[in-house]
Order: sequence, then C-alpha cells, then structure tokens
Amino acid sequence: MMTPLAAAKAYAAAQKSMGVGDGLGAGASLGSATPMQGGFGDMVKSAITDAMTASKTAERQMANQVAGKTELIDVVTAISAAESSLETVMAVRDQVISAYQEIMRMPI
Repeated sequence: MMTPLAAAKAYAAAQKSMGVGDGLGAGASLGSATPMQGGFGDMVKSAITDAMTASKTAERQMANQVAGKTELIDVVTAISAAESSLETVMAVRDQVISAYQEIMRMPI
C-alpha cells in the first residue's frame, strides 16, 4: 500500500512532468506549514480532474501513434503520467475510506 506522502510526491512529480505545476496551491510545498488555498474537496476535485486530463492526453497520444503522427516514447510517457495520477487518486481514496472506517469504530 502506498503511503500518503509517497502518493503526494507521485502526484506532484506527475504534474511537474506534464508541466502543470506542483498542485499544492500558491507557494506551498510538501512538508510546509502554510495552508493550501481551498479545502480538501477542492484538492480532491483537482486531483480527479488532473487524472482525467492525463488519461485523455494518453488516449490522444495513442491515437496519434496509430496515425503515425507521434513517437512511441511520447505514448509511453503519457500513459505513465496517467497511471501515476490514477494511482495517486486511488491512494487518497483508500486513505479517506480508512479514516472514515476508523472514525466509525470510535466509541461515542
């Protein structure tokens, strides 16, 4: 199972490789104490949107490869970025579910 910090680093690396930015809000970095802009819901929505964008980019690269318009390495890179984004979203989802289950086990 992927740790939350590893998932966050993978997400940041995937966004940097796609030229999107670090995805942590203005001026924030991993491990910094500055608050992020927006809430947790906005962060999750952004992560899902980024994963969908990476997936669509990978699909477009595959279509271009079939048409002979791009190199195979571009397709592999796009698929790798999409896979990394999806794994990050899945890791965050697993952590949220785990936290919810832990809260439900707490005695009232």
